[in-house]
Amino acid sequence: MMKGMKEQRNTGKGPRQLRPENAKKTLIRLFSYFKFNKMLFFGGIFFIVLGSAAEIGINGMLSPVIDTLVGNYDKSRFITYIAIMVLMVAVIAASQYAGNLFMARLAQKTVHKIREEMFEHMEKLPVSYFDSHTHGELMSTFTNDVDMLNQSLEQSVSQVLISVVTVVGTFAMMLFLSPLMTLVVAVMLGLMLLVAKNIGQKSSSNFRIQQAAMGEMNGYIEEMMSGQKVVKVFNYEDRAIESFNERNEEMRKASTRASTYGVMIMPIMGNLSYVKYAIVSMLGAYLVMLNKFSIGNLASFLQYTRTVSRPITQVSNQLNTLFAALAGAERIFRVLDERIETDEGDVVLASECEGKNNLCWKLPKEDGGVELVSLKGNIQFKDVDFGYVSGTKVLKKINLYAKPGQKIAFVGSTGAGKTTITNLINRFYEINDGEILYDGIDIRRINKFDLRSTMSIVLQDVHLFEGTVADNIRYGRLDASDEEVVAAAKLANAHYFIKHLPQGYDTMLTADGQNLSQGERQLLSIARAAIADPAILILDEATSSVDTRTEKLISEGMDKLMNGRTTFVIAHRLSTVRDSNAIMVLEGGEIIERGDHDDLMKQKGRYYQLNMGVAELG
Repeated sequence: MMKGMKEQRNTGKGPRQLRPENAKKTLIRLFSYFKFNKMLFFGGIFFIVLGSAAEIGINGMLSPVIDTLVGNYDKSRFITYIAIMVLMVAVIAASQYAGNLFMARLAQKTVHKIREEMFEHMEKLPVSYFDSHTHGELMSTFTNDVDMLNQSLEQSVSQVLISVVTVVGTFAMMLFLSPLMTLVVAVMLGLMLLVAKNIGQKSSSNFRIQQAAMGEMNGYIEEMMSGQKVVKVFNYEDRAIESFNERNEEMRKASTRASTYGVMIMPIMGNLSYVKYAIVSMLGAYLVMLNKFSIGNLASFLQYTRTVSRPITQVSNQLNTLFAALAGAERIFRVLDERIETDEGDVVLASECEGKNNLCWKLPKEDGGVELVSLKGNIQFKDVDFGYVSGTKVLKKINLYAKPGQKIAFVGSTGAGKTTITNLINRFYEINDGEILYDGIDIRRINKFDLRSTMSIVLQDVHLFEGTVADNIRYGRLDASDEEVVAAAKLANAHYFIKHLPQGYDTMLTADGQNLSQGERQLLSIARAAIADPAILILDEATSSVDTRTEKLISEGMDKLMNGRTTFVIAHRLSTVRDSNAIMVLEGGEIIERGDHDDLMKQKGRYYQLNMGVAELG
């Protein structure tokens, strides 16, 4: 994308706006993923409830055991009670193991499902989304946020369930033993929950800020790592370090604030728990002295007092993880809630017709019939207006036409709208006003998949994928045979250098093709476009960063590729467009001059000034 385009859109590199999300809504949506693994979910709940009930039962058994020892000692009854307690211990151990196992598998399957949905959703997002969000920001969501969510689901979901069952069951037993003492415990627990809520809200807010700062820092690191050559060439190291340190400092401050509130809650809750225990002990001892409470009942009640506090303390101790996971879940759902690229096109591509490669457009008619329109590659712009941001136009009243075999070049300053025009042809963006006709059909009616299957783009910056040379060429058409791959390579003048690679077409490419030269990568890009056999070809100056010999090879390959096709060329060097059928000179989003090289030179306008060095492409 050009500088002019980026200036009018949010690039995503600045601090992101943080809007507080509904925590309840986020949790409900997160737990809704458990429906995909109901057996694990309900199985885990069963064992968690069973283990918690057994633990509550053991505490209750303290009362008859102690009362038997201090009262009328009955050996057989005492042994029976002990045997029951041993059985309960075994149930607790087995249930905890099974419950944790079920929940761990549930967490992994849930995160697997979320990752799957995220990637599938990402592939359906429009290009505009990726223009406005950095790669580092997206990678942070896919890695840091998902990992934090996984960790929390594994550790916290089972703990929350255990806590709920334990608190409810324990309160029931406490009410049975002493309603008065239960009231005292309830008041103290209410105070503890109020403290936890206030600290938790501050911790949650700061964890959101921390996650956002992490995404910002990751985006900057990704940008610096990919641009290390530029950094070193322009001696930008010190400024890069300074800028990173600023972001790192922001990250430190946000993390410190978040961790401070998270760590603070444990000692506060622990001290309040000790106070509660002391008050209950004194009140219970007083009731025993009045013979309104047995020693065994007091022992059980005190144990229940500790038990009912423990879940709250444990959950409070995990607030760091819980709030970090919640912040991560919010960002994950924010990505999943992004609107996908919509396509209401009812015109599709069909084979066995007259036209290029026997292809044609199936155009539905109002009477229910279908009109077959031959695929030729005619493109026409009629009074097209477009802006990335509402109220700001990038293109104004663009009119042009291109026919098969013609080469149409776009010349102009950076930000004039050259790349924008090609982005509209393949419907990366939708126009605001006017019409773009493809073989006489409004492209908004054409199915996007079929539309783009008739086009190929050769960019200045080549992106190759991990895999073999043949795989990267075949990316243009996945069902291409080995013979077709070789034919495309020969057409692009890439066959010669491929034969001299260690494994030829089976040579593995690494790190975006870094084991190839810039020229070799560009030749593969042309071969990839050639194998697609497109009706329309879009070229973004592919020879600007290679040596003279390679430039000649690339130019020859592109000339072969352009033969018989409608070709649009974005010109960064005027020498590459002299043979164009028509040259469009753009400034400020408008076509100010048009014609072939000779016509424009005779006009002695902007194009003439650029050729004579009076003006420069900026």
